[in-house]
Amino acid sequence: MRSFPQRKQRQARIEIIPMIDVMMFLLVFFVLISTNVLPALGLNVALPGSAQPDPIKDEPLRITLTVDKDGAVYVDGQATPMADVAGRLKTLAGVKQAKVIIAGDGSSNLQTLVEVLDQLKSAGMPAASIVTKRQT
Repeated sequence: MRSFPQRKQRQARIEIIPMIDVMMFLLVFFVLISTNVLPALGLNVALPGSAQPDPIKDEPLRITLTVDKDGAVYVDGQATPMADVAGRLKTLAGVKQAKVIIAGDGSSNLQTLVEVLDQLKSAGMPAASIVTKRQT
């Protein structure tokens, strides 16, 4: 009688290397997507240039006022009529001291900036910073 050699039973195991490959692909995918998608969420504003810009410091409460080239004002990314800017700033800041940053388009009207500063005064915001990009 002939007997066949018995096959060794292989124990099941988890293959780590393909799992690492998949994790690396996912990591690269999310990094590439986040770097390409996040700038698209911002408003399209051509910042004015400055020879010596200071870096923005991390503040506990920061409100961004954006003024586009057409004079439209956005408070933290939401379009807001000029007359409602002070009220919106008061609502966002509450009782806390907020740091206001103005990100204005370089070709926007100076009168719009003056009106924004008037709204800041009405809201009781003592100071604001203007965001610029470094001139080359």
